Amino acid sequence: MKRTICSLVCGLLVLMLCISCTKKAEEETVPAEGAVVTDSGAAPRGEVVELSYSIFFPPTHAQCKTGEAWAREIEKRTQGQVKINVFPGGTLTSANECYDGVVRGISDIGMSCFAYTRGRFPVMEAVDLPMGYPSGMAATRVANEYYAQVKPKELDDVHVLYVHAHGPGLLHTKKPVNRLEDLKGMKIRSTGLSAKLVEALGGVPVAMPQPGTYEALQKGVVEGTFAPIETLKGWKQAEVIDYTIDCRGVGYTTAMFVVMNKDKWNRLPADIQQVFTDVSAEYITVHGQIWDEADAEGTAFNEEQKNTFITLPEDEIPRWKAAVKPVIDEYIAAAQAKGIDAAKNISILQACVEKNIE
Repeated sequence: MKRTICSLVCGLLVLMLCISCTKKAEEETVPAEGAVVTDSGAAPRGEVVELSYSIFFPPTHAQCKTGEAWAREIEKRTQGQVKINVFPGGTLTSANECYDGVVRGISDIGMSCFAYTRGRFPVMEAVDLPMGYPSGMAATRVANEYYAQVKPKELDDVHVLYVHAHGPGLLHTKKPVNRLEDLKGMKIRSTGLSAKLVEALGGVPVAMPQPGTYEALQKGVVEGTFAPIETLKGWKQAEVIDYTIDCRGVGYTTAMFVVMNKDKWNRLPADIQQVFTDVSAEYITVHGQIWDEADAEGTAFNEEQKNTFITLPEDEIPRWKAAVKPVIDEYIAAAQAKGIDAAKNISILQACVEKNIE
């Protein structure tokens, strides 16, 4: 009898203990009324956030190395809470697929050119127009200031970290060009926007990617190329041209984005987001400096090849600007047809350029 009573008492105690534990667990898992519930996909505090970064530049390119340095700085300032795996050379997503790859989550971060999906970013494409960029630093600052003022909806499906842009596209030829008439009928390697510029200036645009330009110049398939001066060393093109024409009065650029998947951005804690914002703001200047250094190296290599640097006469610059104005007007008309206040945007862009002329 005593054993039976003892067993009943023990059983009752165990049952009460189980009920108490269950109630406590429920209290811990059910939020109190009015409490904020975080997204279940958010990274728990203290857990390492691992991100992928797709860069279209090859691993040896200075801009790829700069992108990697940005990633390492993020890791350093977050004290290892963020780890960024860099995939250079388009190995994760190709240059023209990079942006959509970020949107779809194939990569968490991406760096590529707006121009590689021409027509997709009509507001940002204005940056690439021949606005007379004096340097890579100026072009990079202009691109970021323009974006900050316009904030185009075309980029609303990502979080924009920053933008950068190369130094002025110049004319590099096999024979001298001192006046607009000298360019008439010359076959000039160009792509996209630069092809329109060549045509507007009286030349004959020949579509060709950079890898094929050296041989084309060497064999006389083309008589010149329109490109940033950094290509003279980076692609060794100074070996197969004889003149560089300083036509930066109509210098164009190519704007490049660094963007992040919006969901991944929203799941980062506020302090981690601030690190990304701070480092990105600093790297606007870093990228601008790297572009200018690359142009300086291109200039030095050009001089080593004993090539001639031609400065256009003062009275020629207005003529070149007038010649390319239809390209800008054509852009405005096409953008206006899409419901974009392109005239206003161009005014903003021009003001940014004037502000950053050194």
